[in-house]
Amino acid sequence: MVGRRITRDRSGGYTLRLPPEERELLRSLPSQMREVIQTDDPGLRRLFPPAYPEDGEAEDEFRRLTREELLEGKLAALRIVEETAAAKSLTGEQLEAWLGALESLRLYLGTQLDVSEATYAVDLDPDDPEAPALALYGYLSWLQEEAVAAISAGWGETSSSSPG
Repeated sequence: MVGRRITRDRSGGYTLRLPPEERELLRSLPSQMREVIQTDDPGLRRLFPPAYPEDGEAEDEFRRLTREELLEGKLAALRIVEETAAAKSLTGEQLEAWLGALESLRLYLGTQLDVSEATYAVDLDPDDPEAPALALYGYLSWLQEEAVAAISAGWGETSSSSPG
């Protein structure tokens, strides 16, 4: 049995135990996503969901005020994954960026594949032309779960000497 791939270390950082092929994949995905995220690709609708779906004027104003900042945050998270994919450890801030990038990648891929609960109800057919993309979606979901587990492992650590 393989242990956790992302664990909290004693210094408050996070240790990455990823094989080289996974690190290479994680290094390459951000550049692919960066090409798409700055377009009007309809697959991005879940990354930038409407705030006012029933009010076009309010929605246009909301996007005008927030789109650039949201986009910059997503691009920064992708850049951090790309730059740290080979790292043996991450800071808390870097791992939070990984979570954001993994979520963006998953949302885009899941939208492209039209992933739903029914997708999980059947075994992956290796002959399905979408099998590689579905496997990637599953991997990104699993890795995101690993990151959340590592971050949440430290949540219960509080000082027992504080008055309650």
